[in-house]
Amino acid sequence: QVQLVESGGGLVQAGGSLRLSCSASRPIFTINTMAWYRQTPGKQRDLVAQITRGGTTNYADSVKGRFTIYRDNAKNTVYLQMNSLKPEDTAVYYCNAKGFISTQGDYWGQGTQVTVSS
Repeated sequence: QVQLVESGGGLVQAGGSLRLSCSASRPIFTINTMAWYRQTPGKQRDLVAQITRGGTTNYADSVKGRFTIYRDNAKNTVYLQMNSLKPEDTAVYYCNAKGFISTQGDYWGQGTQVTVSS
């Protein structure tokens, strides 16, 4: 089990940058996959970026070249650096942890709002 707390959201103008943080209550090296998702009202929750314990990353096509997911194992934190933000990036961003060394699991943070104005 793990508790996830997101931070770093806010209001930014198009072209600006934000860095989201996801702080986990357990060592993230014990988690198989961590990811960022985003969701707007009436829409499904879509994968934005993910990173495995081995360091493999994947990104949604819509954010490739603009967003970067990375981690600091010592701080039990996963980050999402968002550059060149567009109004279409406006959403609630959620941190997800799935799969653990010793057990199964799928956990979500409460989300952090990102609003990009034109």
